[in-house]
Amino acid sequence: MPITIAEDTHVYHSRSLQHNLEARIDEYLQKVSPNGDHILHGLLPNRNAIQLISNDYLCLSAEPALIAAQVNFLQGAEAKENIMSAVFLHGPNSTQDFEQKMARYLKAEDGVVCQSGYSANVGLLQALALPQTPVYLDFKAHASLWDGVTAAGAKPCVFMHNDLDDLRREIAKNGPGIICVDSVYSTTGSVCPLVELVEIAEQSGSILIVDESHSIGTHGPRGAGIVVEHGLQERVHYRTFSLAKAFAGRGGFVTCSSRFKGYFSCHSRHAIFSSCLLGAELAYFSAAIDFLTGADDRRRRLMQNSRRLRGGLSALGYNVATGTEQIIALEPGELAKTRILRDALQEHQVFGAVFYGPATADKRTIVRLTVNSGLADAQIDRVVDVCSQIRERVNMAEWRSTKKQFNAPRHAKALAADVESHAPVC
Repeated sequence: MPITIAEDTHVYHSRSLQHNLEARIDEYLQKVSPNGDHILHGLLPNRNAIQLISNDYLCLSAEPALIAAQVNFLQGAEAKENIMSAVFLHGPNSTQDFEQKMARYLKAEDGVVCQSGYSANVGLLQALALPQTPVYLDFKAHASLWDGVTAAGAKPCVFMHNDLDDLRREIAKNGPGIICVDSVYSTTGSVCPLVELVEIAEQSGSILIVDESHSIGTHGPRGAGIVVEHGLQERVHYRTFSLAKAFAGRGGFVTCSSRFKGYFSCHSRHAIFSSCLLGAELAYFSAAIDFLTGADDRRRRLMQNSRRLRGGLSALGYNVATGTEQIIALEPGELAKTRILRDALQEHQVFGAVFYGPATADKRTIVRLTVNSGLADAQIDRVVDVCSQIRERVNMAEWRSTKKQFNAPRHAKALAADVESHAPVC
């Protein structure tokens, strides 16, 4: 049968799309892997390497009691389970038991366990927001919150990082909406001014979502987070977090009312179309709550390690002043400069994680150093010594972040330009 004009056009369009895709892949690979050496990888660590990559802040992943909880479940009669979406669960079940235990730990009325912290945020916003609902996002809010706005068809309104006056101006322009922040921000370790933020939410009639991925387990009484530390659990509408950080597992969680939980489970597409967690995972997380409740010594050690490393780097002239917690960013800025830093660190067997677009703005690429409670003082001092040795090689004095320390007004203008290029602004 001879091809028609319409079919010919369709084939041409399909080939054009594929050609465009191949060109984009080539451009991407040239950017991040020009010589076959991907910016995220580089050298392999040896047995003496110091790895500041893992989000296992309190070193739970190899904890014998938590491993035993999983093994006991798998070996027990309860190991047989239905694999299905949690929307179908009713009556007594291990998912509900865990959700209630976690809610008690966090001083919440109820909660929902999700497949990941990402799905918790996207699913929550998709369930909360209507099309064109204003959603106020801190510039550094996690990508999952931004994607949740897209999923809901809502109206993204960005405000400068931790700038509450800027948030007030945005709310004055656009009206009540949903405010989304992180308690501890994932690229620099900066802390959200939650007390003042709650007051803004209440005064404006806005809903407040706080992503506590980097503070649950590590901060607050018994590790219950910064919201509980400030006694704000009755005033923050929703807390979300990843179970892949201090809990060292796989999953996410949303705190909420019991009434909202029933709505979320049957309305959020991420809840409906994802399978529930496995019983062995829930057994691990339940045991992890018990462990974290009594882990004050590890939390203290984590904060001591964070202060020691941050203080040592600051004394060397590295600009780490934008944060205070266990996440420390070295910010060369451009990707090429970040590759030089990565190589210099790895050659001394110090491994951090490279973050570049879309995880950061294009000119704010970083090497993130993630601290944990298991680091010895000697290891931290070694990292500081390495960073001292490589300062000239990486040309730290010429980094954009270094120059920010001496030119704050100019930095504010540069950050504003980053915001403009990073996301739509109302």
